[in-house]
Amino acid sequence: MNPFADTGLTFAQPWLLLLLLLIPLLSWLLGNFHRGASVTFSSVAPLRSLGRQRESRRGFFLSSLLLLALLALILGLARPRLGKSITNVQASGIDIMMALDVSRSMLSEDFTIGGRRVNRIDAVKKVTEEFIQTRPNDRIGIVAFAGQPYLVSPLTLDHDWLLRNLDRLRIGLVEDGTAIGSAIASSASRLTDREAKSKVIVLLTDGENNAGKVSPVTAAEAAATLGLKIYTIGAGTEGTAPYPFTDPFGNTVYQNVEVKIDEKTLQQIAKIGNAQYFRATNTASLEKIYEEIDKLEKTTVEMKKYTQYRELFPWFVGAGAGLLAVSLVLGETIWRKVP
Repeated sequence: MNPFADTGLTFAQPWLLLLLLLIPLLSWLLGNFHRGASVTFSSVAPLRSLGRQRESRRGFFLSSLLLLALLALILGLARPRLGKSITNVQASGIDIMMALDVSRSMLSEDFTIGGRRVNRIDAVKKVTEEFIQTRPNDRIGIVAFAGQPYLVSPLTLDHDWLLRNLDRLRIGLVEDGTAIGSAIASSASRLTDREAKSKVIVLLTDGENNAGKVSPVTAAEAAATLGLKIYTIGAGTEGTAPYPFTDPFGNTVYQNVEVKIDEKTLQQIAKIGNAQYFRATNTASLEKIYEEIDKLEKTTVEMKKYTQYRELFPWFVGAGAGLLAVSLVLGETIWRKVP
């Protein structure tokens, strides 16, 4: 959300703009006002055409200056101003660490995006991006894990920077494996030094814990004592999934491999973490899971909005006074009438 927004030109006293109705009346009066002749000639025929042109030019110019001066003065009295609306958003007080599995099994292509088959990691990145965009007022961080966890982004409100780091997430940046316990412990360590109304871990994996020195249950119990909630997501189809291999000729071929998700442990982790376990078998179900978590972790966001104004009336009043002065000077000097 952009905290600054221009509100455009407004008037502090718009009722004074009704005085603008006097300008057409004054214009009509000036156009129909003629003085009597100041000097009498026996015959003015030789001077008639010259006098009309000079009087027409002089009168039109001076009248225009007077009307413009009046216009500027009326606008100035109405106090024109440019406003800038400033919105302060108080963060919701929810800290969320996303623990995402980046083991090689996440290359299995059993998800789709726009009707096109994609691997699990690409689907997870897309849905995670959408989830982050729906929560602009939360501090969100990302821990990726395979054989060991690593920090992708600490907790931050700068979601543009967060999403750029999410986009750079790749398979194979660390040794392969699935260290679920270590991922929970690493995520929890990022949530302990923050004062927040709610602290949440969203753990997504497609496998079983087979790496790391901390068991998933032990890590969950330690996190629960710190007041952390742990949502768990098992990603992958039931049964088998197509996995890409490279044949001896360098071509990509697919082979169905068994999907092994330790749902019992993931359910136990979610129970210990006072949250829920979900199973995502395709992109649509993964999106619904994130939507459900989004609903479960909503709080009221406090917004304060006020407007700062830049007053423009000195410019209008100054311009009106300047035009009026020019009109008076010209009327009393080079365009002065003979008395």
